[in-house]
Amino acid sequence: MNVASYIARRIAYKAGGGFSAFIVRLATTATAISVAVMIIAVSFVAGFQDAISKKVFSFWGNIRLLQQDPTISGMSEEVAAFKNDTIENILRKHEAVAYADIYASRSAMLKSTETIEGILLKGIEKDFTRERLQPFLIKGEWIAFSDTGFSNQILISSYTAKQLNCDIGERLLIYFMDADGDLPRVRPVLVRGIFKTGIEEYDKGFAICDIALIRKLNGWNERQIGGYEVTLKDYKQDNAVSDALLDAIPVQWYSAPTRAIYPGIFDWLQLQDINKQVILSIMLLVALINLISCLIILVLERRSMIGILKAVGANDITVQQIFWRQGLIVAGRGILIGAILGISICLLQQYTGFITLDEANYFVNKAPVKIIPWQVLAIMGASWIISFAVLMIPSLLVKKVSPVKVLRFD
Repeated sequence: MNVASYIARRIAYKAGGGFSAFIVRLATTATAISVAVMIIAVSFVAGFQDAISKKVFSFWGNIRLLQQDPTISGMSEEVAAFKNDTIENILRKHEAVAYADIYASRSAMLKSTETIEGILLKGIEKDFTRERLQPFLIKGEWIAFSDTGFSNQILISSYTAKQLNCDIGERLLIYFMDADGDLPRVRPVLVRGIFKTGIEEYDKGFAICDIALIRKLNGWNERQIGGYEVTLKDYKQDNAVSDALLDAIPVQWYSAPTRAIYPGIFDWLQLQDINKQVILSIMLLVALINLISCLIILVLERRSMIGILKAVGANDITVQQIFWRQGLIVAGRGILIGAILGISICLLQQYTGFITLDEANYFVNKAPVKIIPWQVLAIMGASWIISFAVLMIPSLLVKKVSPVKVLRFD
């Protein structure tokens, strides 16, 4: 039997009150809260990054391929291009590409009976990957594409619907300028559905329509497009895949990651990593300080026991191990309770969404959560390993306890 382990367990799990029991409970609670906060922090940051990235990428894909001056920033009308078999074969065979959709855009003005609103029409094809935009449709139905001609149905944002004071089923007028004309041309459209992304730049500036309508407005033939929207299996590979595509596609085409178009959003998301690291550092420090304080108090309170053990022949290392192991038991108990507490709160938020946010500022109306198992295990493991090392320090106080002085004093 390991004497140090036996005594440490007896002390750590001994029922009773007193100051030492209070200190142990306090240290366990502080460790549990610190671990729980760390798990909650990394899960919420991961949730934010995942949810907002998906919103941005769902609307525009991860990468855009187009014939346009790469110095032009933001979203604007594209230079007319033709469907390119070489590009489509490259995208079809690339292992990182999930799917690619054709699109085109056109600036226009939408007019209701009461007011007028400027927008950028985004045209999509019948076989567009609907799963990208379907989650944002809050009212109405998807565009009913026509096999012949073009559909005059459009999807507008909830913001645009509010500004125009219109609803699904109502007719609006589209005003657009010809390249050679001085007066705007007008076409009627039907509001088929209303979407809301929660991203102000999207909701204020865009409407979805049949790409055949864009072709009609621009005077294009059925093979002309604005470009390709590429969605990847892993959005984090967008820069690397974009560079690889840039080397493979025809020279007159350009490849650009979507994150380069809206850098502000992604810079904000990267700042969350800094916040996460600060929180992790502070919480880990708090947990360690509490554990060290707890062990110091326990050593000082049990000076009589230390003196007796030394008097009957126990060496310093054996006595040190008693308190070191006791500290690890307290740390382990706190880490386990904290992990259960942190995961429980994350799951509660995931299924109930009790923490709400201002969507105008945070792009989501409920705090998103993404529990990543390896991150949870890393927090628990790192907390345990650091506690394992740091708790050696207060256990060194055992060496300063003289059995002669302690027993004489008692």
